[in-house]
Amino acid sequence: MFSIIFNKKLKTSSNVVGLNERNIKLIYPNNPKKHYPLADDKVLTKEILHKNNIPCAKTYAIIEFNSEIKKKWDYCKQYSSVAIKPANGCGGGGIKILKKDKKDNWFSGGEIITDREIFQHIASIITGLFSLGSHDRVLIEECIEPHTFFHEIYPEGVPDFRIITLNKTPLMAMLRMPTDRSAGKANLHQNGVGIGIDMKEGRLLEVYDGKKYTNHHPDSNFLVNGVPIPYWKEILEISVETAKAFPLNYLGIDIVIDKNKGPQIMEINVRPGLGIQLVNKMGLKQVIRKVI
Repeated sequence: MFSIIFNKKLKTSSNVVGLNERNIKLIYPNNPKKHYPLADDKVLTKEILHKNNIPCAKTYAIIEFNSEIKKKWDYCKQYSSVAIKPANGCGGGGIKILKKDKKDNWFSGGEIITDREIFQHIASIITGLFSLGSHDRVLIEECIEPHTFFHEIYPEGVPDFRIITLNKTPLMAMLRMPTDRSAGKANLHQNGVGIGIDMKEGRLLEVYDGKKYTNHHPDSNFLVNGVPIPYWKEILEISVETAKAFPLNYLGIDIVIDKNKGPQIMEINVRPGLGIQLVNKMGLKQVIRKVI
């Protein structure tokens, strides 16, 4: 199978997969373009996850038109916390986490947010502000509460695990963590950090901040190198279940650990970034040779 995906005559001696090589050797042969929307549209992704009983946040509402906003938001008010997301957003843009206090006031990032401001945000998602100007849908779903495992490493934001799969097989993984500079976002390009993972042992390795490697999170003194990951077996299992549920053979699968429900699928990506190689100090090519 490896020879089908990677030409044996590949001239480079490096084990690192570059951007062009990723596109030509991994994405194009394995991910038919007609199926991209299943990963790019969070609503379609959630429909497949729910259909296959794969653990993920409950869907509370889907809003496609401005005329639906008030009615569907009124329905969502029964919950104490929600996540509002653009269906076709990327990089965490447009996502708002809202939590309600005992007086029924809604808060976003520690600040009170009014119904009018919520309506405006939902309307801006619909008009395509976070999806390159095209009409979009709004996904309102259950809010994930991060597992206590993450608190000692860094207590803010929602960390997630990125698992790279090829032909339904997990290849490489990292833990993405928010920082003081990332405003709660775990994405590496938004000043989050990546922590390498020993796939066999299910343990954390070094922290990579884009410039250097350390044994601790940049905003914490807690040593992470060697720390065992809770639910690691389950994380690998649901990554395989997810890969099997989609007609896409090369994926980046993002998984969070909820403090009450355990591992949950956050989203999937047909064009996963290559920074995971730097985080793990390992090229994808050598992993593919070994695993596939």
